[in-house]
Amino acid sequence: MNSPLATVALPAALAIIMFGLGLSLTVADFARVARHPRVVTIALACQLLILPAVAFGLVLLFDLPPLLAVGMMVLAASPGGTTANLFSHLYRGDVALNITLTAVNSVIAVVTLPIITNFALGHFDPATTGTMGLEFTKVLQVFAIVLIPVVIGMLVRANRADFARRMDRPVRIASAVVLVLVIVGTIAAERENVGSYLADVGAVTTLFCLASLTVGYFIPKLLGTDKRQSIACSMEIGIHNSTLAIAISISVLHSVDIAVPAAVYGVVMFPAAAAVGWLISRSRGSAAASARPVRKGAERASGLEGPR
Repeated sequence: MNSPLATVALPAALAIIMFGLGLSLTVADFARVARHPRVVTIALACQLLILPAVAFGLVLLFDLPPLLAVGMMVLAASPGGTTANLFSHLYRGDVALNITLTAVNSVIAVVTLPIITNFALGHFDPATTGTMGLEFTKVLQVFAIVLIPVVIGMLVRANRADFARRMDRPVRIASAVVLVLVIVGTIAAERENVGSYLADVGAVTTLFCLASLTVGYFIPKLLGTDKRQSIACSMEIGIHNSTLAIAISISVLHSVDIAVPAAVYGVVMFPAAAAVGWLISRSRGSAAASARPVRKGAERASGLEGPR
């Protein structure tokens, strides 16, 4: 697929989003894993192990066509999106934890995303594995489009902290606009099939989104994390980087069909996250009551604690 969407718009869109992520990160966000290894491990296990298993089960249950099935697995393997930080802040989650999870998971996804994608191609559409799979050169491409903009953003943050803070809000707004444009462009490219795609993946993506948000909240909660951490995990695990999944599908795998589940997910995840966030933040008292001073200190250190 050699359209301007695949060769120019998508890489540029993803670069803006990942650069914006880098502007919000410092080395301390990675070091925080050592201070809170348990909750990070629980969240990553949900993201890397449980979600692909849930997506695989839903794909089999709904008997999706092969390329749409692969698209669901690519979506499941994609890390959390930067918008998760905003939803976590809105519903009194531990924003510093969100930043750490996004940072760590974005790095890990460079390895896990190709593994899950190749598994999905081999299982659901083995005839295309040789021409569509993520070989070493394509893995390097994934590495480049995911991590290089993040590293550049972190370097800017390290050397121009005031500039990074001033740019945080504009870049987040630009990222949201870019996400909408990417989704619209993807759907427009397949406008003749939009109705059938929505019929095929509308229900499964909605269920997957609700399952992701629910798993992200209740499993950490059952394993002893506090409420603010559980809310942060829910938003991080439920709000995927749809733009990354679309970019991998179209620019690397050269398939709009594979991108469709991520495009539809990008539409349903925001109202679903808003509804789930409203419910869990009000269950058994407000999350603010369970806030700990160390969490507030971590948020101040990250520069992301805003007015309450």
